[in-house]
Amino acid sequence: MSARWKPSVTVAAVIAEGDRFLLVEEHTAEGLRLNNPAGHLDPGETPLEGVVREALEETARSFVPEALLGVYLARFHRPATGEDVTYLRFGFSGTVGEPIPGRALDHGIVRTLWLTVDQIRARQAELRSPLVLRCIDDHLAGRRFPLDLVHADPSLHHPMRFG
Repeated sequence: MSARWKPSVTVAAVIAEGDRFLLVEEHTAEGLRLNNPAGHLDPGETPLEGVVREALEETARSFVPEALLGVYLARFHRPATGEDVTYLRFGFSGTVGEPIPGRALDHGIVRTLWLTVDQIRARQAELRSPLVLRCIDDHLAGRRFPLDLVHADPSLHHPMRFG
């Protein structure tokens, strides 16, 4: 019997102030890339908890989610590693505070940048994935779903026992 296929679950924060979006520049196997503050969901973590954590780790700013933008599925073949991976991304929009003094950016994050959508489109070849711009476009189009659309059963934190 073959192993069960499991997508990599990620969360992403779309943070806008005026006409600019907060992105991170990060080291990847393909070189420096631009991304929404984003990362993998940790075990026992809800998507909301994950996006708050990831945004803090990657921007040194507290993120307050306001809406779900969408749930995205994309498959990538990474030539640098030979990896073939499918990502299931939960995109959230929200706001951030000022950088927390003394808080370092996560390992691999070079810096944060505030860019307009035109600047982001001009640097499309530098985006970590097409989902970066797709999430921003959905934000600009006014897509907003209530945060409670993503339900996390209490068993996530306190697993049920069978038998």
